[in-house]
Amino acid sequence: MSAPLLFHPSPDAVYGFPHARLIERVDSPYQRIEVWDTPQLGRLFTLDGRPMTSTGDEFIYHECMVHPAALAHPSPRAALVLGGGDGGAARQLLRHPSIERIVVAELDAEVVRLTREHLPEVHGGAFDDPRVELVIGDAAHYVAAAASAQFDLVIFDLTPPDSPAAGLYTRPFYQQLKRAMSPLAALSVHLGSPYQHVERIAGLLDNLSAEFSSVRTMNTFVPLYGSLWMMATASNTLDPAALPAETIAERLANRRIDSLKHYDPAIHAGLFSASRAVRDKLSQFLKPSI
Repeated sequence: MSAPLLFHPSPDAVYGFPHARLIERVDSPYQRIEVWDTPQLGRLFTLDGRPMTSTGDEFIYHECMVHPAALAHPSPRAALVLGGGDGGAARQLLRHPSIERIVVAELDAEVVRLTREHLPEVHGGAFDDPRVELVIGDAAHYVAAAASAQFDLVIFDLTPPDSPAAGLYTRPFYQQLKRAMSPLAALSVHLGSPYQHVERIAGLLDNLSAEFSSVRTMNTFVPLYGSLWMMATASNTLDPAALPAETIAERLANRRIDSLKHYDPAIHAGLFSASRAVRDKLSQFLKPSI
């Protein structure tokens, strides 16, 4: 039986799918997980009523979260995914032939179970690849014990800061994380909608900028999230936004990455270019540079 599936990105906004079908619901020790089927985006899952990913548009989010940072690195070998229990980020990382190790630090084993069963298109068998290590538990604990890991890429594929992942969006955690990052490392973080979460985005950017010398925002429309969606890269050595389209095309070709659905050299510069309206919204809340 179909039912309306509605999302509330802010107290004054609502959108959703009027003819969705609930496939499975589980209350884990950490959150409520629901798997839905929709006519528009296929199967999707939610955590505590928030949209996470769908089979119909996951490639938009995951390609943007992974490839700009990964292509900025000359030869990434080790990657850490914080969260990412649906396997989508790991799947994109595996496209880079230099990758030797991916650790997916996911809090909730039920997220992995449900998405492996109901959204196989998202993970694409990533968890069966011997280069992928799945660690179930608090990612903060994992990072605290991994000071010598030397990850080249870190993907924050987490729920927002007002969730069980709150402690991973703080300056103390970034400081701890940097000890587990290689000298040429970069991280990617999703920020939110500039039309619904502008204060949250500004706070995240302020904290990132306090710990990393190069912080660059990205933005693209994600249908499941109902809005333009902002992400960011952060590094002390790499600047993905500075790469020209020719370099992106060359590295994609050299790495034989030729089947992406959203991200490509033509949109790279636009991905890092925010509109005047978005810049104006953020400028009201960002701390002034010293």
